[in-house]
Amino acid sequence: MAIIEVSKLKKSFGNLDVLKQITFDVNKNDVVAVIGPSGSGKSTMLRSLVHLEKIDGGSIMVAGDNLVKNGVYSKPQEIRRVTSRMGMVFQHFNLFPHLTVKDNLEMAPRLVKKESAKELSSRSMVLLEKVGLADKASAYPANLSGGQKQRVAIARALMMNPDIMLFDEPTSALDPELTGEVLQVMKDLAEEHMTMIVVTHEMGFAREVANRVLFMDNGEILESGTPQELFDHPKFDRTKVFLKRSLK
Repeated sequence: MAIIEVSKLKKSFGNLDVLKQITFDVNKNDVVAVIGPSGSGKSTMLRSLVHLEKIDGGSIMVAGDNLVKNGVYSKPQEIRRVTSRMGMVFQHFNLFPHLTVKDNLEMAPRLVKKESAKELSSRSMVLLEKVGLADKASAYPANLSGGQKQRVAIARALMMNPDIMLFDEPTSALDPELTGEVLQVMKDLAEEHMTMIVVTHEMGFAREVANRVLFMDNGEILESGTPQELFDHPKFDRTKVFLKRSLK
């Protein structure tokens, strides 16, 4: 059963159509990789799922609840409830520099969910252990590598107990040698059957970890399929050209 249903999504910036009739479903436990050239609308599409971009038309349903239907958004309280099912990790880590790693994890659930300090502390340490950073709980972001910051950002998103994780090019700001440690955390999440949508330039990750790949170009989903279908037997010349350049 689909946990995310996106239908005929449209978004324009002035005269530029960024999303054109985007339609796709995501089933529970899917790992969907979204690939395509820069400027194809991938990040805009992803951000629209958590209401960071307001769409101009179409529908988004999450776990049977409407975020927006035929271009009309639900009431603010419902929007908050729907978007709270999703955690998002950005290209840039967006950690609070004045807070320790542990406090970065605990701030949002403390404010939003009013959880007790004891419960928060226990859960944050479990998640830091999960991403291999339990020894950095008292460190500040300035003292972390880029890869460590991104792993903290993943743990912070997981602190809100999301049903779905969204990743917007989570390794593109990292040096190549730091990319692997972040991808490993994401692979571990996939093995735990976390539902994930990952906008990525990491073709190896898309091929190895995703069970479905969407190829976007010029604001449209040009084709979708299993990694084997899309990488080994692409249907469109545009996909073939992109993959030839990306898989060098």
